[in-house]
Amino acid sequence: MKEEELYLLDPVRRKTTIRSLVRYAMYEKQAIFLGLFLLILAVGAELTGPYIAKVIIDEHIVAIEKDWVEVKDGGRVEYDGRQFAKKQDVPSSDVIQAISVVQSKSGYYFVPEQVVSGGERNVTGGTLTVTRGEETFRYSGVKKLTQGQVYDFYASDLKAVGWLSLLYIVLLLIAAGLNWVQQILLQRSAHKIVKWMRLDVFTHLQRLPVRYFDQTPIGKIVSRVTNDTETIRDLYLGVLARVFSGLITMAGILVAMFFLDVRLGLVSLLIIPIVYFWIQLFQKLATENNFKVRSLVADMNGQLNENIQTMPIIQAYAREKEVLAEFEQKNEENYQTRSKLLRLDALMSHNLSYFLKNLTLALLIWVVAGKSLTDGTFLSLGILYAYIDYVSRLFEPVTQIMNQLSPLQQALVSADRMFQLLDEKGEDVGKGRLPRFAGRVEFKQVGFSYDPGHPVLQDIEIDARPGATIALVGHTGSGKSSIMNLLMRFYDPSSGQLLIDGQDVTSLPKQAVRDHMGIVLQDPFLFTGTIRSNITLGNPMISEERIREAIVAVGADRFIDRLPKGLDEPVIEKGATLSAGERQLISFARALAFDPAILVLDEATASVDSETEAMIQDALLTLTKGRTTFIIAHRLSTIKDADEIIVLDHGRISERGTHEELLAKQKIYAKMYALQSKRNLELKSS
Repeated sequence: MKEEELYLLDPVRRKTTIRSLVRYAMYEKQAIFLGLFLLILAVGAELTGPYIAKVIIDEHIVAIEKDWVEVKDGGRVEYDGRQFAKKQDVPSSDVIQAISVVQSKSGYYFVPEQVVSGGERNVTGGTLTVTRGEETFRYSGVKKLTQGQVYDFYASDLKAVGWLSLLYIVLLLIAAGLNWVQQILLQRSAHKIVKWMRLDVFTHLQRLPVRYFDQTPIGKIVSRVTNDTETIRDLYLGVLARVFSGLITMAGILVAMFFLDVRLGLVSLLIIPIVYFWIQLFQKLATENNFKVRSLVADMNGQLNENIQTMPIIQAYAREKEVLAEFEQKNEENYQTRSKLLRLDALMSHNLSYFLKNLTLALLIWVVAGKSLTDGTFLSLGILYAYIDYVSRLFEPVTQIMNQLSPLQQALVSADRMFQLLDEKGEDVGKGRLPRFAGRVEFKQVGFSYDPGHPVLQDIEIDARPGATIALVGHTGSGKSSIMNLLMRFYDPSSGQLLIDGQDVTSLPKQAVRDHMGIVLQDPFLFTGTIRSNITLGNPMISEERIREAIVAVGADRFIDRLPKGLDEPVIEKGATLSAGERQLISFARALAFDPAILVLDEATASVDSETEAMIQDALLTLTKGRTTFIIAHRLSTIKDADEIIVLDHGRISERGTHEELLAKQKIYAKMYALQSKRNLELKSS
């Protein structure tokens, strides 16, 4: 089953991934909740604007036409020798009659009686005619107001308009400040969460068994630690913040609509099921492609990592075109998949959102606005303005949420892949320590297989006394390295027992066992740093004296002392500036500095020349003295002094004995030794 199919068929896994993301978010819950609270306040401050505009329109602009009465005295406006005031500002006993100030196409007019609201207005010869549907109203005694007289009627309202406008500006500034603080809080929280996440991933990687790294391409692992966590960072940093902001804004707008008019609020609720269906459809269409994109990126990283490491081989065999074609195939598939997502985003986000918004506004104008403007009975002009403003604002967060659906899907896919890595069973790193081993190692009827049903070791019996040197030889695939893997506890036996000082190693903490073991590989790996840091590996217990003793004992001082900075000479990745022999000598010094009770040399002299090998042979006597040593060797001349040589053939022990005893048997070992001796003689004679 493909990765993307597995993901699509496992909704339980998706829920688990979301719960895990929430669990990580809880590390910064105080900052996140504070940020969301500030976001709510900021949204509230921003959404107050249309309501303030509604108040300005209905109560201070359009209101010039409403509630005017002629009073006996104490009026705030004087016109034609009479005094006028708003009805609510004077006691009813002072009211003489109701009057109106109305606006038509030709200006503002004084009407000595109350005029009906709404309708189409025309003034002819001092008579005002109001047509509202099939009804017609006429008012006589109408007088046109001059600009100054209109200002007199507006004077008190203009002051209120100024204060309300100032309040609106203050609220916008407060909203801007709150948004700035909440963005700082949420972004800082996002960075901290991803920092902890990456630390957990890296820590867990160090706990994973070697089997996992043998079966998983390095590029895919790197992609999960870097690319996938970066996508998750974007989830916390941008996607969730924008989605939460959009949801809070939508909720605030719907509440404001209900506050304006319950009927408008109920109509607006129809948007919720549309958006829900919209999101579900997008999720169904986008998930498969998003998962495929992440999988392809991981595959490309894996191939890129492999190609970089094997570039000398690729160039030596002129395979550049074939490698490029393989990479181009994955790159093209990634491009086509991303193009599908791009088309889906274009269809489902911005364009569809604007279509729905414009459709909603058109329906509003057709059904509501026309009736309000003709008969003035449904909505006031201020409510209509605020509602149109809120509808326009409502689709901004909808568009914002839709634009984040694709990144959200990508982040969930990346999170799922990362949590799959974290769910891999790791090895407990015990904090306990064991006393230094005496060094007796016993393999009792040990069998082992990497894959069930395909044994690579069978009936292995070895008894290494403390301080003994055991050499393992055999053809490629005979099982030599598998024995080393068991000894270092990279794997455990499938059957039988492996004992150290009489203790079954499977009952001991792996790290505690490795504390007393050292290993030198055929291809020594040096870390970026200095020669000193590569010998000590950051262990503060290794003194300067021990470092010096180690490099002198293995003969590494001959080239280290010639370097400009000596032990502090910089080492780049893999020790590329050093020769193979120099890297191997540093690895020998590392093993000696750690002073292990049991030493494993995995073809440690295979990468050095004959001169360096002769020097290492002397170093080996120092290195192996007082410690149990297992040596895997292809150069049989390096193991003549071993206490026991074990010959492996197809996972079984075929011969064992000292060098002289095996030569005397005239079997596999003797033939291997004769072939190598003949080859060496031919090389010397040539």
